[in-house]
Amino acid sequence: MSANMKILSAGAVKPGLTKVIDAFRHNTGCAAEVSFATAPAILEKINGSEAVDIVVAPQNTLDDLAKAGKIPATGRVTLGRIGVGVMVREGASLPRIANVDEFRDSLLASESIVYNQASTGIYLETLFDRLGIGAEVRAKSTRYPDFAAVLNHVSKGKGQEIGLGATTVIIENSHKGVAFAGALPAEIQNYTAYVAAIIPHSDAQKIARQFLSYLSSLSAKSLLSAAGIQ
Repeated sequence: MSANMKILSAGAVKPGLTKVIDAFRHNTGCAAEVSFATAPAILEKINGSEAVDIVVAPQNTLDDLAKAGKIPATGRVTLGRIGVGVMVREGASLPRIANVDEFRDSLLASESIVYNQASTGIYLETLFDRLGIGAEVRAKSTRYPDFAAVLNHVSKGKGQEIGLGATTVIIENSHKGVAFAGALPAEIQNYTAYVAAIIPHSDAQKIARQFLSYLSSLSAKSLLSAAGIQ
């Protein structure tokens, strides 16, 4: 079946969104072609008039697109929120992160820290400064444009290295070269809400509206929740 709807989405929701797309295709016979990118890349693609029917991104990214007149200010559907998690190379000792002090000490004790330049990374930059360890962490940090590069680095790394990213994609890739150490402590956790919107005048308006309606269904919410999207 050829694709008849194009979706551009943030990568953090991939574990749940791909399952929803499969279920939608099974229920309706409507296929979808989905590509994943970081929030900054999504802004660049949509502002560059890339042909897309639906965009899924953090709320603030969609707000920016609405201000630019690229999407409506209303009619969006929230998939859910995702927190930040910690990972290490598979087989490495798990860092102690049960509370803020442990998390801070584990970062300081690590040999290197790896995280992205997208929504998660932007929050972490401010968090490290709040914890009073911004300079120390930056001195031994490596940052990449997206989670795939972070995953590749950590899985092939060495020593006491800590990686950070969206909990959903860390869990999805556990036992594929990395191990999930846990989510950030509640006091410093940051949740990003991911929202879907239709691009006006796209080539698949009817199907796009059907898909957004399906995203609001109990069936879709159950699939998203099972993937860690709250």
